[in-house]
Amino acid sequence: MSMMPKRRAAGERGFTLVELIIVMAVIGILLTIAIPAYLQAIKKAKEAVLKEDLHTIRTAIDQYTVDKEKAPQTLDDLVQAGYLKVIPIDPMTSRSDTWMPVESDTLMDINETQGGLESVNSGSQAIAMDGTSYGTW
Repeated sequence: MSMMPKRRAAGERGFTLVELIIVMAVIGILLTIAIPAYLQAIKKAKEAVLKEDLHTIRTAIDQYTVDKEKAPQTLDDLVQAGYLKVIPIDPMTSRSDTWMPVESDTLMDINETQGGLESVNSGSQAIAMDGTSYGTW
């Protein structure tokens, strides 16, 4: 047996350069449409996670304040007291140590004896899809 290349049968053809260029152009057009939609869907999902995390943390702060009759001084107080299992990761910064605490000396309840952490915001200064900064949510 010889190692000669196999010859093509009559009528059998490969792709021409023009056909390959057209296919690549069509793929490029589809990608320019799909990639922005994909990135927008990712951003929308991160915003939904951020809203849920903020709600969870703020609810834990309120519950801690009512139960202990004083506001937590840090987010770690919420973990230590069992109101949160862990401090959530901010989806916009991908870190759990960038949350911006909102502190107040004003007492929220008549039974409250000490001010402290009142709320929390995202540490990201990026702009949301609605035009606001994530740090103001």
